[in-house]
Amino acid sequence: MKLNILLGVSSAATQIEGGGFSHTWSDWFLKGWIKDSSSPANANDHLNRWKEDIDLMSEMGIKIYRLSIEWARIEPEKGKYNEEAVLWYRRLLEYMKSRGIAPLLTLHHFTNPLWFENTGGFAEPANIQIFLGFVEYAVRQFSDFVDEYVTINEPNVFAVMGYLNGVFPPGLRSIGKALRVQSVMAVCHIKAYDLIHKIRRELGFKNTKVGFAHHARVFVPKSNINLWHKLCSALVSHIFQGAIIRACLFGDFVFPLKRYGKVQRGEYADFHGLNYYSRSTISSPADGIREDAFHNDLGWEIYPEGIGICAGELCKMLKRPVYITENGTCDNNDSFRCRYIYDHLKVLEDSGLPVERYYHWCFTDNFEWCEGESARFGIVHIDFKTQKRTVKKSGRFYSAMIKNKEITDEMLEEFVKAQEYRK
Repeated sequence: MKLNILLGVSSAATQIEGGGFSHTWSDWFLKGWIKDSSSPANANDHLNRWKEDIDLMSEMGIKIYRLSIEWARIEPEKGKYNEEAVLWYRRLLEYMKSRGIAPLLTLHHFTNPLWFENTGGFAEPANIQIFLGFVEYAVRQFSDFVDEYVTINEPNVFAVMGYLNGVFPPGLRSIGKALRVQSVMAVCHIKAYDLIHKIRRELGFKNTKVGFAHHARVFVPKSNINLWHKLCSALVSHIFQGAIIRACLFGDFVFPLKRYGKVQRGEYADFHGLNYYSRSTISSPADGIREDAFHNDLGWEIYPEGIGICAGELCKMLKRPVYITENGTCDNNDSFRCRYIYDHLKVLEDSGLPVERYYHWCFTDNFEWCEGESARFGIVHIDFKTQKRTVKKSGRFYSAMIKNKEITDEMLEEFVKAQEYRK
């Protein structure tokens, strides 16, 4: 199979950097909400091992890397910026450039500074301007190295997990606040999209691309003849992803979202950023998994066809190139990850859709939010005690795909054919 899609990797600052910064996830750890009691202050020690990690990326042939910056590190107090943190990121970006690795920079990936959270965070429409202030500062600091930006990662997941399910900070269970957070974050994306383009025009930079990373699933009723199942499936899909994608792409705020401030209808994405992991099978107004489905180590259904379905739906809404900004699986023993990657790439290559990039989630095992160090998504193994990096079998497969720009029969035999999903 020829590979026309450029292959890269993804990460998030909180999940790899380490360091004792005053943000929502360090606070969540202190409150005892991490499954294995591991701390984001440790993570992968990327703060000190960044050059080693970039060198390893380069040795594996990786040329594109989606990374994020830590807001709490750059702006530890409102309006007060940490120049040392900025210089650290600039050194990182400069070194990436020297190794031929192009950045896709995410400005917000699940983590708020505590000072921002204590003002109400994204549940308060008045805080939109605070977020935009950070966006402006960051873009002005990094524009000489970064042409492409993700404004916000998975605003729907951030809202649902933190404000409805209560398992992410701030740990609330309020559908009203969850919907308000989605609405506010959609406005933040739209205004950040315009702001980034404006700043870079002023600075004389061209080729600016801005989007957001949308977490999408396939939602299906448990029974196609059960009207309640069908109604719940449509409702959950609309509330989780349908309404917010319309708001972020077009400034079109439909029920149950609300337009906060002056936001014009338009087109607010230069590419579709798609994070895809699984399918949900619905029989009530809640998430569910198909009985007897193949699943990963977190119990998520493995459904490769869904990545093509979700990418196709985005393209029908707005003609833009597609970047798979995240796709990967929790496979603690690396026993089926090669098959998972192959199956999802094959769906994309066969789809005929304008999918230009695939950023595997993730490069190294990391601090996986509530799961801590217990859930491994990387193609590079991390020994969290020694911080030793070891390329997994899936990493060797990924590197071979990049080098060969195809998946040969020999590669299938070596990496894929012996691997099986489990139920």
